Amino acid sequence: MESITKNRQSPDVLRAVIARAYGPGQVPTGDAWATELGHGLFNVAYRIRLRDGAEVVLKIAPPPHVEVMTYERGAMAIELATLELLATRTSVPVPEVHFADRSHELIDADYFFMPYVDADNLALVKDGLTPAERDAYNEQLGAANREINSLAGPGFGPLAGPYDPSWRRVFTGLVEDVLADGERRAVDIGREYDTVRTVLAEHATALDEVTEPRLIEWDLWDGNVMVRDGKIACVIDHERAFYGDPLMEVCFAGTQLPAFGDPTAFMRGYGRAELTENERVRRRLYCLHLMLIMVIETVYRGHTDSHAYDFARGELDTVMALLGRAAER
Repeated sequence: MESITKNRQSPDVLRAVIARAYGPGQVPTGDAWATELGHGLFNVAYRIRLRDGAEVVLKIAPPPHVEVMTYERGAMAIELATLELLATRTSVPVPEVHFADRSHELIDADYFFMPYVDADNLALVKDGLTPAERDAYNEQLGAANREINSLAGPGFGPLAGPYDPSWRRVFTGLVEDVLADGERRAVDIGREYDTVRTVLAEHATALDEVTEPRLIEWDLWDGNVMVRDGKIACVIDHERAFYGDPLMEVCFAGTQLPAFGDPTAFMRGYGRAELTENERVRRRLYCLHLMLIMVIETVYRGHTDSHAYDFARGELDTVMALLGRAAER
């Protein structure tokens, strides 16, 4: 998908970073050794064939002159920290980091190399699967997500801190950041921004039930799952991770918003029972946060069509209605 955040580089620059990561002897020659992987929504990623035939992926953060949303700042550093956590403390399959460079000497942004995963992206193949096959993958995803969430944090907030003992304070701060991003760019969210703030305040006591900070991916949807031979081969894209409430994981969104799919198999794999009333309120607040992001990011990413915006605006209206604020006519 096209986005102005994609930091594309020339073949000469790609050769230079390959030499730094793998040595001059691995710099490819000839043509057709680099292909952009097009399904990413934020970073640019290249599939690269090294001189010895090994295939790797180069992932590059957005250029510094492109304004990103507040929560997206420093995203690649978050991803690298999360990959290390998952690789050393869980059995969840994640790519190995071959080389990371945050010097900005060769490229004006962070970048890292990892192996190319020879597997299918679940988002791209799921429509061709049988219902039983889809359920099996979603059960595996639920189990993997639960293992990720088993990692306790020192407090709520970013992986590197600062930490806060109050989940209510951290989450309301996350929503306020998104609202401020939208106001800064005058994004039309279909209602007054202060109405959203009021709705959040009215339901914020539901957040006080959360007292144990856990590592959450928050963006672990089909597009970040690679599958092969009936198994999850790898989980990718970890730049949104932080310590929070596991119920914020995106695969729980379908419990409140049917457009996000049936969560039954995921919840079965996770070992999760039906949500309590308090949990349903929390999940609606998390859906509110997600839909605000999905509306507002279309402006930050320079989308040239309204498909993503229209979908998110409709789902934002739905979740606001669930929280007692139907769209004004």
